[in-house]
Amino acid sequence: MNLKIKYFGMLTEVTGCTEEQFPLIEGNIADVLQLLMNKYPLLKEKEFQVAQDQVIVDIKKPISQGEIALLPPFSGG
Repeated sequence: MNLKIKYFGMLTEVTGCTEEQFPLIEGNIADVLQLLMNKYPLLKEKEFQVAQDQVIVDIKKPISQGEIALLPPFSGG
């Protein structure tokens, strides 16, 4: 099974893509972020929130099958 990672806004410039898939791993969201920061070191310099299945989550949340999105800061209005 795979885990889909989606990138939005400036994060697409850092990664060079809007989405990609990785084999599903055991662990939590922080483990996924570490994997992504190893692959894309510039992510360490960016602020973003993480959503799992369209809900903003704490990085300590366990990984589940589905989708993780990295969302840059946005302003309301």
